[in-house]
Amino acid sequence: MTIKVRRLGIQPYETVWNAMRRFTKDRGSQTADEIWILQHEPVLTLGTQADASNIFPGNTLPVVQSDRGGEVTYHAPGQIVAYPLLDLRRRHLLIRPLVRRIEQAMMDTLIGFGIPARLHDNAPGVYVPSEGGAGEFQGIAKIGALGLKVSRGCSYHGCSLNVSMDLSPFSRINPCGYPGLRTTDMAHAGFRGSYAEAEESLIQHLIKNIEND
Repeated sequence: MTIKVRRLGIQPYETVWNAMRRFTKDRGSQTADEIWILQHEPVLTLGTQADASNIFPGNTLPVVQSDRGGEVTYHAPGQIVAYPLLDLRRRHLLIRPLVRRIEQAMMDTLIGFGIPARLHDNAPGVYVPSEGGAGEFQGIAKIGALGLKVSRGCSYHGCSLNVSMDLSPFSRINPCGYPGLRTTDMAHAGFRGSYAEAEESLIQHLIKNIEND
Protein backbone atom coordinates (compact mmCIF):
# COMPACT_ATOMS: atom_id res chain seq x y z
CA MET A 1 0.00 0.00 0.00
CA THR A 2 1.40 3.39 -1.03
CA ILE A 3 2.62 5.66 1.76
CA LYS A 4 0.90 9.06 1.71
CA VAL A 5 3.05 12.11 2.42
CA ARG A 6 1.52 15.12 4.15
CA ARG A 7 3.48 18.37 4.35
CA LEU A 8 2.17 20.35 7.31
CA GLY A 9 4.48 23.38 7.49
CA ILE A 10 5.38 24.86 10.88
CA GLN A 11 3.18 23.50 13.65
CA PRO A 12 2.88 23.58 17.46
CA TYR A 13 4.12 20.31 18.94
CA GLU A 14 1.01 19.46 20.93
CA THR A 15 -1.31 20.07 17.96
CA VAL A 16 0.51 17.47 15.86
CA TRP A 17 0.98 15.07 18.76
CA ASN A 18 -2.76 15.04 19.44
CA ALA A 19 -3.49 14.57 15.73
CA MET A 20 -1.10 11.60 15.55
CA ARG A 21 -2.80 9.94 18.49
CA ARG A 22 -6.24 10.46 16.95
CA PHE A 23 -5.08 9.10 13.61
CA THR A 24 -3.60 6.01 15.25
CA LYS A 25 -6.65 5.43 17.46
CA ASP A 26 -9.12 5.78 14.59
CA ARG A 27 -7.25 3.97 11.83
CA GLY A 28 -8.52 0.63 10.51
CA SER A 29 -6.97 -2.33 8.77
CA GLN A 30 -7.28 -0.62 5.38
CA THR A 31 -6.05 2.82 6.43
CA ALA A 32 -3.07 3.87 4.33
CA ASP A 33 0.22 4.53 6.07
CA GLU A 34 1.34 8.15 6.10
CA ILE A 35 4.46 10.20 6.69
CA TRP A 36 3.87 13.66 8.13
CA ILE A 37 6.59 16.18 7.26
CA LEU A 38 6.79 19.41 9.21
CA GLN A 39 8.75 21.79 11.39
CA HIS A 40 7.86 22.56 14.99
CA GLU A 41 7.65 25.87 16.76
CA PRO A 42 10.49 26.07 19.34
CA VAL A 43 9.90 23.54 22.12
CA LEU A 44 11.64 21.05 24.39
CA THR A 45 10.03 17.63 24.56
CA LEU A 46 10.56 14.92 27.15
CA GLY A 47 10.30 11.25 26.22
CA THR A 48 9.10 8.46 28.47
CA GLN A 49 12.64 7.82 29.77
CA ALA A 50 13.41 11.49 30.35
CA ASP A 51 14.93 12.98 33.47
CA ALA A 52 13.85 16.61 33.86
CA SER A 53 17.27 17.44 35.35
CA ASN A 54 18.65 17.20 31.80
CA ILE A 55 17.03 20.60 31.22
CA PHE A 56 19.31 23.17 32.82
CA PRO A 57 18.04 25.94 35.15
CA GLY A 58 16.92 29.12 33.42
CA ASN A 59 15.18 27.48 30.47
CA THR A 60 12.54 29.75 28.93
CA LEU A 61 11.27 27.42 26.19
CA PRO A 62 7.98 25.52 26.51
CA VAL A 63 8.43 21.96 27.80
CA VAL A 64 6.07 19.14 26.78
CA GLN A 65 6.00 15.69 28.37
CA SER A 66 5.44 13.40 25.40
CA ASP A 67 4.67 9.69 25.06
CA ARG A 68 7.49 8.97 22.59
CA GLY A 69 10.48 6.91 23.59
CA GLY A 70 13.73 8.56 24.58
CA GLU A 71 14.93 11.55 26.55
CA VAL A 72 14.88 15.33 26.10
CA THR A 73 15.28 17.01 22.72
CA TYR A 74 14.73 20.39 21.08
CA HIS A 75 12.59 21.17 18.04
CA ALA A 76 12.54 24.43 16.08
CA PRO A 77 12.20 25.74 12.53
CA GLY A 78 15.09 24.69 10.31
CA GLN A 79 14.79 21.09 11.49
CA ILE A 80 12.94 18.50 9.40
CA VAL A 81 10.53 16.47 11.51
CA ALA A 82 9.21 13.27 9.93
CA TYR A 83 6.48 11.21 11.57
CA PRO A 84 5.92 7.80 9.92
CA LEU A 85 2.43 6.60 10.89
CA LEU A 86 2.70 2.92 10.04
CA ASP A 87 0.71 -0.26 10.54
CA LEU A 88 3.61 -2.41 11.70
CA ARG A 89 1.57 -5.60 11.84
CA ARG A 90 0.49 -5.22 8.22
CA ARG A 91 4.09 -4.61 7.24
CA HIS A 92 5.38 -7.46 9.45
CA LEU A 93 7.84 -4.95 10.85
CA LEU A 94 9.21 -4.92 14.40
CA ILE A 95 10.20 -1.75 16.23
CA ARG A 96 13.98 -2.33 16.22
CA PRO A 97 14.17 -2.86 12.44
CA LEU A 98 11.98 0.23 12.00
CA VAL A 99 14.43 2.28 14.08
CA ARG A 100 17.30 1.07 11.90
CA ARG A 101 15.42 1.91 8.70
CA ILE A 102 14.70 5.44 9.91
CA GLU A 103 18.33 5.92 10.94
CA GLN A 104 19.45 4.61 7.55
CA ALA A 105 17.14 7.05 5.77
CA MET A 106 18.73 9.96 7.62
CA MET A 107 22.23 8.64 6.86
CA ASP A 108 21.37 8.14 3.18
CA THR A 109 20.13 11.74 3.03
CA LEU A 110 23.32 13.10 4.57
CA ILE A 111 25.66 10.93 2.51
CA GLY A 112 23.81 11.97 -0.64
CA PHE A 113 24.83 15.57 0.10
CA GLY A 114 28.44 14.61 0.81
CA ILE A 115 28.14 14.64 4.60
CA PRO A 116 29.76 11.61 6.28
CA ALA A 117 27.29 10.07 8.71
CA ARG A 118 27.45 7.21 11.17
CA LEU A 119 25.61 5.49 13.99
CA HIS A 120 26.77 5.19 17.59
CA ASP A 121 26.74 1.82 19.32
CA ASN A 122 25.32 3.09 22.60
CA ALA A 123 23.13 6.01 21.57
CA PRO A 124 20.36 5.99 18.93
CA GLY A 125 20.40 8.58 16.19
CA VAL A 126 22.79 9.78 13.51
CA TYR A 127 26.16 11.47 14.03
CA VAL A 128 28.74 13.36 11.97
CA PRO A 129 32.40 14.26 12.58
CA SER A 130 32.77 17.43 14.63
CA GLU A 131 35.30 19.13 16.84
CA GLY A 132 34.75 19.01 20.58
CA GLY A 133 32.49 16.72 22.51
CA ALA A 134 33.51 14.66 25.52
CA GLY A 135 33.92 11.05 26.54
CA GLU A 136 32.41 8.58 24.09
CA PHE A 137 31.15 11.53 22.02
CA GLN A 138 34.59 13.06 21.46
CA GLY A 139 34.96 14.13 17.85
CA ILE A 140 31.33 13.64 16.83
CA ALA A 141 28.07 15.57 17.06
CA LYS A 142 24.47 14.46 16.77
CA ILE A 143 22.58 15.65 13.70
CA GLY A 144 19.56 13.32 13.63
CA ALA A 145 17.40 12.05 16.49
CA LEU A 146 14.44 9.73 16.78
CA GLY A 147 11.83 8.50 19.22
CA LEU A 148 8.82 6.29 18.55
CA LYS A 149 5.59 5.11 20.12
CA VAL A 150 3.69 1.93 19.20
CA SER A 151 -0.02 1.62 19.96
CA ARG A 152 -2.31 -1.17 18.71
CA GLY A 153 0.49 -2.41 16.47
CA CYS A 154 0.90 1.00 14.80
CA SER A 155 3.74 3.50 15.12
CA TYR A 156 3.74 7.25 15.50
CA HIS A 157 6.27 9.96 16.37
CA GLY A 158 9.47 9.59 14.33
CA CYS A 159 12.70 11.45 13.61
CA SER A 160 14.20 14.91 13.31
CA LEU A 161 17.08 15.98 11.08
CA ASN A 162 18.79 19.32 11.71
CA VAL A 163 19.23 21.28 8.48
CA SER A 164 19.91 24.94 9.37
CA MET A 165 18.58 26.06 12.73
CA ASP A 166 19.33 27.95 15.92
CA LEU A 167 21.41 25.37 17.79
CA SER A 168 21.97 27.43 20.95
CA PRO A 169 19.10 25.87 22.97
CA PHE A 170 20.84 22.48 22.69
CA SER A 171 23.56 23.92 24.94
CA ARG A 172 20.97 24.36 27.69
CA ILE A 173 20.08 20.66 27.83
CA ASN A 174 21.85 17.31 27.88
CA PRO A 175 20.69 16.29 24.40
CA CYS A 176 18.96 12.92 24.54
CA GLY A 177 20.12 12.70 28.15
CA TYR A 178 23.85 12.49 27.36
CA PRO A 179 26.26 14.93 29.06
CA GLY A 180 29.07 15.86 26.70
CA LEU A 181 27.03 15.28 23.55
CA ARG A 182 27.21 18.14 21.06
CA THR A 183 24.58 18.81 18.41
CA THR A 184 25.07 20.21 14.92
CA ASP A 185 23.17 20.73 11.68
CA MET A 186 23.70 20.15 7.98
CA ALA A 187 24.72 23.76 7.36
CA HIS A 188 27.59 23.48 9.85
CA ALA A 189 28.56 20.17 8.19
CA GLY A 190 29.00 21.89 4.82
CA PHE A 191 25.54 21.60 3.26
CA ARG A 192 24.87 24.46 0.84
CA GLY A 193 21.56 23.29 -0.61
CA SER A 194 18.07 24.40 0.33
CA TYR A 195 15.83 23.18 3.11
CA ALA A 196 13.38 21.94 0.45
CA GLU A 197 16.10 19.80 -1.16
CA ALA A 198 16.99 18.21 2.17
CA GLU A 199 13.32 17.63 2.98
CA GLU A 200 12.56 15.94 -0.35
CA SER A 201 15.63 13.74 -0.04
CA LEU A 202 14.66 12.58 3.44
CA ILE A 203 11.10 11.82 2.31
CA GLN A 204 12.32 9.65 -0.56
CA HIS A 205 14.86 7.81 1.58
CA LEU A 206 12.28 7.17 4.30
CA ILE A 207 9.85 5.67 1.79
CA LYS A 208 12.61 3.58 0.20
CA ASN A 209 13.88 2.22 3.51
CA ILE A 210 10.47 1.62 5.07
CA GLU A 211 9.30 -0.26 1.99
CA ASN A 212 12.53 -2.26 1.78
CA ASP A 213 11.01 -5.69 2.42
